[in-house]
Amino acid sequence: MASPNHWQQRGPLALLLLPFASLFAAISALRRCAWRKGLLKARNAGVPVVVVGNITAGGTGKTPLTLWLARFLMDHGYHPGIISRGYGARKRHARAVPPDGTPRDYGDEPCLLAQRAGCPVWVGTDRVDVARALLAANPETNVIISDDGLQHYRLARDVEIAVIDGAIGFGNRWPLPAGPLREPASRLDSVDAVVINGDDATKAWPQALRMRLQGDTFRNLVHPQQTVTAGHFSGRRVHAIAGIGNPQRFFAQLGRMGVSCMPREFPDHHAYSAADLAFAGDEDIVMTEKDAVKCAAFASARHWALVVNAEPDTRLGEMILARLAETRRHG
Repeated sequence: MASPNHWQQRGPLALLLLPFASLFAAISALRRCAWRKGLLKARNAGVPVVVVGNITAGGTGKTPLTLWLARFLMDHGYHPGIISRGYGARKRHARAVPPDGTPRDYGDEPCLLAQRAGCPVWVGTDRVDVARALLAANPETNVIISDDGLQHYRLARDVEIAVIDGAIGFGNRWPLPAGPLREPASRLDSVDAVVINGDDATKAWPQALRMRLQGDTFRNLVHPQQTVTAGHFSGRRVHAIAGIGNPQRFFAQLGRMGVSCMPREFPDHHAYSAADLAFAGDEDIVMTEKDAVKCAAFASARHWALVVNAEPDTRLGEMILARLAETRRHG
């Protein structure tokens, strides 16, 4: 979901929602305590699990980091599999995501992962069931990456990575729905790594690792083999759309690349229709890869997706390899 404006300040609407936020925080705290005390039992998938999640609602850059992690592990001899809830999908049961899967059936982020990760991607609401189903179908898999799921305590995990959007941080620092927090900021004290996407405007976690999203290539939605650089759009009128957690990050990136655009924001996980892209004229339309998986069905040759890759601090990979090696020794 997109980040509501009232999450960024403690204004009248946030104050109105504060009683509900207090109830949400109390229930969340009781739930965490139940798992921590062993009153509720976590289930092992059968292989090491790395969770890439966050403590705020909305996008922070988890999916690009998940893609990086899958490639990183494959480069180091592992056979990863990725699991996800499949936000917005019609079905709930565990199932594999094919490379040509539709967001309506599997969710937008899983479809992007299936197109780019080069490893099995499965979705379903119960991540324990999803992980076990993935392993049953792909017995060579020896590590599971959970895209999101930091709060899905039923799935035991060996490594927790929390991603923060550096530009937004924790907003007004209040729980849902008055603010963006799924869990209190103190939850980050217990994760294995805090990764900040972009510049850290909050300066709240000086010990955190940095990550940047880099990309200078646009892929054509109708002809995926056709790619161009930002210079292709020089001197042209260009529309830019973004239905992600922080659309301004995408528009700012285009600006830094020299692409002068007319931006239009949509809600996170927006289900696009052809009418959403029916701009007057024949100008090019650029978008994120996450938007592209939902627009491909009705795209034309003037639609382009910016291909981005996460570039985290090298210490993140070193930490993950060390933790996985330790898990093997004690397994």
